[in-house]
Amino acid sequence: MDKSSADGDPWGDMSVTGDRGAAAVDGARVKGARRVTIHDVAKEASVSASAVSKVLRDAYGVSPAMRAKVTAAIERLGYRPQSGARAMRGRSFTVGVMLVALSHSFQSEIVEGVTDELEPGPYQEILITGGLTVERQKASVEALVDRQVDGLVVIAPQMDMDWLEQLGESLPTVVVARHGGATHFDTVVDDDHGGARLMVDHLVGLGHRRIVHTSHPAAGLTRPFVLSHTARSDGYAAAMKRHGLKPDVIEASFTEEGGYQAAVEALDRTNPPTAVFAGADIAALGVLRAAEERGLRVPEDLTVTGYDNVGVSAIGRIALTTVDQSGQLTGQMSARLLMERLGGRTRPVHYVVAPRLIVRGTSAPPARHS
Repeated sequence: MDKSSADGDPWGDMSVTGDRGAAAVDGARVKGARRVTIHDVAKEASVSASAVSKVLRDAYGVSPAMRAKVTAAIERLGYRPQSGARAMRGRSFTVGVMLVALSHSFQSEIVEGVTDELEPGPYQEILITGGLTVERQKASVEALVDRQVDGLVVIAPQMDMDWLEQLGESLPTVVVARHGGATHFDTVVDDDHGGARLMVDHLVGLGHRRIVHTSHPAAGLTRPFVLSHTARSDGYAAAMKRHGLKPDVIEASFTEEGGYQAAVEALDRTNPPTAVFAGADIAALGVLRAAEERGLRVPEDLTVTGYDNVGVSAIGRIALTTVDQSGQLTGQMSARLLMERLGGRTRPVHYVVAPRLIVRGTSAPPARHS
């Protein structure tokens, strides 16, 4: 699997320099030590990098005026597409995959599903991390566009819908973990609302009434076009209200440290919760650490549950009760939809993965004195 970052150029080693410093890199003219990129063309033509890519690929829907503007900028700068790299690929397709971070276990499982599904065919993946900010995620996606990938799988993007729609209009794209559907790209999501309901029903059925939910900040996105954690939090709140209980959400990052900090806040209260429903398994690990530091037994003194069912959750010493949304299936379906897009389908598809409650050893009825 090829890997790149927003700050680096994985093909930079292919430059050929002579005594006078003249070079050609991937078919693009170099001035000094720097090649002309698709971003240079976009800036020169006052259009987006996606629009330049659309002209280069002779994609449907390019207006004559846009084509003329981009072509003129290409000629002025002496830019040439990366024909050498494409020739080496032969008849294969290059698929760009953006995820937030390699340390996010569930997203890594999605990537494995994508690569497993693509592996038998003529596909090569380029993996890039987008980080936690909109600016870096945009730069990461544009870095993939610059490399003229044939299609994109974008996992948990924070960009606004207009930006994503423009991206999908210019390049076959599948977006993972963004609710609300789309017009120009496909979406794959878990039924986060339903999954949260499964967990709340389980906890209430055990007798819990004070149930804290840890969630991740909404990143400024508005409903219905929100990321999974917001839909999950909405499902928790709705389920709690249905049982006549007051929702109690603490926002912190979906990291082990974020789960730990949320648990510290909840457990330091005068009337602490009897159960903590972490919005992600990685956050649940932080909750377990906070409980251990306070001498609380799980599940005798505190029930702890998560969401995702990542591999570590099934380890015997952890045995986390969680909700399975199958990262493998999510990745496989994303790859299948993208292959359909590359095959010519334009009608948008919104695929929903059905969640399953996985009951293990960290959930039990609350202590009698609670």
